[in-house]
Amino acid sequence: MASRRLPVRKIKEILRLVHICSLSNREIAQSCDVACSTVSDYLIRAKAAGVNWPDAADLTETELEERLFPNEHLASSVQRPPPDCDYIYDQLRRYRNVNLTLTQLWLEYKEKHSDGYQYTQFCAYYHRWRGRLDYCMRQEHRAGEKTFIDYSDGLAIVNHLTGELIPTQLFVAVWGASNYTYADATLSQTLPDWIGSHVRAFQYFGCLARMLVPDNL
Repeated sequence: MASRRLPVRKIKEILRLVHICSLSNREIAQSCDVACSTVSDYLIRAKAAGVNWPDAADLTETELEERLFPNEHLASSVQRPPPDCDYIYDQLRRYRNVNLTLTQLWLEYKEKHSDGYQYTQFCAYYHRWRGRLDYCMRQEHRAGEKTFIDYSDGLAIVNHLTGELIPTQLFVAVWGASNYTYADATLSQTLPDWIGSHVRAFQYFGCLARMLVPDNL
């Protein structure tokens, strides 16, 4: 079973990749930067819970975790109702200019759930949830969709006869979802070298992206 709980955004991406893109578990693991066994575990849990795509996209984190981890949430729900962390997070962001605080949201929570968490436990629960958010990918990259291409500072070739340093142009191609990278050095950025670098990159990758995204080229 999974050794750690994944951020809900990554769980949803796993489900999207298998149902929409029909990728293998290994391909999904590479795209999401997780272990293949973790992908298998979440797909097994999702199948057992009847969670498919796009239904999962509309579930909150609490709802999705309750579906995937019913036994754990059953034990906690018997004790006290959990705070709606998605709602709290959304409210704090939406009303940050009017100084909305966790204290105010806790009072709102207690009005609905008199048997709920006390303030200290409420804050601890929310901060634990907040700490599991995935901040690494602020832009969503879909596997197989985009390859980003550009030139970087090149390497110098040494003429072994004269000792002269010959500058080169370093072509770089990077897949958005996986950061899988190809690079090669040419003597220029002219069209023949430009096309040649692309051909060699596609041969190296063994496939094509749906879209190439150049930067200032």
